[in-house]
Amino acid sequence: MGSMRLTSWEEERLLIFTAAELARRHRASGLALNAPEAIALMCDAMLEAARAGASYGEVEAAARGAIAPDEVMPGVRALIEDVRLEVLLGDGTRLVVVLDPLGRPGEPPAGDGPGTIRPADEGEDGGSTGDGGTAAALELAVRSESRRVIRVTSHYPFDRVNQRLVFDREAARGFRLDLPAGASERWSPGETRTVRLVRFAGEGDPNGPGKPG
Repeated sequence: MGSMRLTSWEEERLLIFTAAELARRHRASGLALNAPEAIALMCDAMLEAARAGASYGEVEAAARGAIAPDEVMPGVRALIEDVRLEVLLGDGTRLVVVLDPLGRPGEPPAGDGPGTIRPADEGEDGGSTGDGGTAAALELAVRSESRRVIRVTSHYPFDRVNQRLVFDREAARGFRLDLPAGASERWSPGETRTVRLVRFAGEGDPNGPGKPG
């Protein structure tokens, strides 16, 4: 029996198909899809359309028709600004770019998607708010006493980070790094960095009753 030899293009096609099949299974069970699953479905539809001889416009339409906006988790539309994929059309390989693929015609993008940076209201940047409330943001000097690099991601409760980072942990209680979702700060051994922290959005303190401090 001869062995199957796949090009890198064919291997990528199989990977996209596998991811799309998993997304279809999740969708069939009633789960809202995340961004990678939505992208996999759109790319799979684009490649199938191109394989059947579709035009550039038809391939783009296949991506938009692969998944409905209400089939994804909240905020996923804002995460997928565009989908870019090379497909083989009748006139050769073309890069197909689908802008805002989960948007409905005439519907503006949401302004509060994941990673959105909102400027603090006047009087909320550090210290007292002026009306007896607590600060919405603060800055802390943080020193690393580790012999290795330490990374802290954006939405991790800052007072719970690696104990080899030295700073005022009580002041950081209920705060996180003021960074877009998924971003991080990095400390080299012995390094001191001043970071900006913001309060967690939503109700409750992540360190509140019943949760470790």
